Amino acid sequence: MPHTASRYLAEGPRMGIRPYTYEDGAEFIARARESKDLHQPWLFPPTTDAAYAGYAGRLIEDRSKAGFLVCEKDTGEGGRQGGPIAGFININNIVEGGFQCGALGYGVFAHAAGRGLMREAMGLVVDHAFGPMRLHRLEINVQPGNAASIALARGAGFRLEGFSPNMIYIDGAWRDHERWAITTEMRAGA
Repeated sequence: MPHTASRYLAEGPRMGIRPYTYEDGAEFIARARESKDLHQPWLFPPTTDAAYAGYAGRLIEDRSKAGFLVCEKDTGEGGRQGGPIAGFININNIVEGGFQCGALGYGVFAHAAGRGLMREAMGLVVDHAFGPMRLHRLEINVQPGNAASIALARGAGFRLEGFSPNMIYIDGAWRDHERWAITTEMRAGA
């Protein structure tokens, strides 16, 4: 029986992470539209073909970004190659050299929320970032009222490092953010 390579960059018991493709647009857009009430006012993923093409293009082509689709692993049903997209975790503002750092942004889609899937996927992304990507530090900036996002950061071993007033422009206003971070040393000691 021939061996077939996994389409995932990393995989756990229930989840796999893989790069974005332009072909993922229809499913991503449908999931984002279904999840509008869950996401807002915290984030606004693309919900049109043009918006997805620009968004995915930046994650695919810009070396200072790395985008990962979080997918439920293939159940082998229906001949589908890979499971449904459950969410996304992106590493933005990657700085190499002496810094070796990136900033995470992420979201889960409504059908996958509350099932622990993002926690597993976050571990996969952190391991990938500290392994093959050779980063040393990851940061998460999250609005103080976003309890689910804070719980994900805390559960993945990130530590609260500070508070930044009026840090990021979201939904028409400058929003306060808590700064969370993890380093390779922290991960190794976990």
